[in-house]
Amino acid sequence: MAEQPALPLAYDARRDAASFCRSDSNRVAADWLAAPARWPMPRCVLVGPPASGKSHLAGLFAGTVIDDADTATDGEPLFHAWNAATPENPLLFTARRAPRFWAHSLPDLASRLAATPLVRLEEPDDPLLAGVLAKRFGDRGLRVGPDVIAWLVTRIERSFAAIDRVVADLDALALAERRDITVPLARELLDGQLRLEI
Repeated sequence: MAEQPALPLAYDARRDAASFCRSDSNRVAADWLAAPARWPMPRCVLVGPPASGKSHLAGLFAGTVIDDADTATDGEPLFHAWNAATPENPLLFTARRAPRFWAHSLPDLASRLAATPLVRLEEPDDPLLAGVLAKRFGDRGLRVGPDVIAWLVTRIERSFAAIDRVVADLDALALAERRDITVPLARELLDGQLRLEI
């Protein structure tokens, strides 16, 4: 009997405050965004790599959010949003790159953004890598032991994109082979990927 391939499924990630994984690599940014009343102006830019938690933090933010602001080629809406921000309705831009690298070409906006506070989400340290791995597995309804998490932390690329890839690949492999996600299964996956790269 032929193996049935695993079907790709969409999973809703938990986005509440309790499920945000904190570590030294994101604590400053998370604390800053939680207290906009203390900002020197009611505007902020949050920069971080893909899947680093920008959308999670933006969803918890009490104010106006403009996601992926660095990709906007028309600077006028960003400029008007910057001017409209107030202490009662602060503004948060999220982006992958610092404002000087944004796609727009509006000098007035560039000068305002240069004076806007910027906070960063860094690539994950070990505690955050472990926490995000556990969360990503949990978002998929997968029960994975701490031994698997600890084993993966020391072996996968230190990036949020790598976390998402390995979780998705292990989920698909476990489903296809009707096995639990264990260290031996994780080793098979990573060894197989290594052989493909050689």
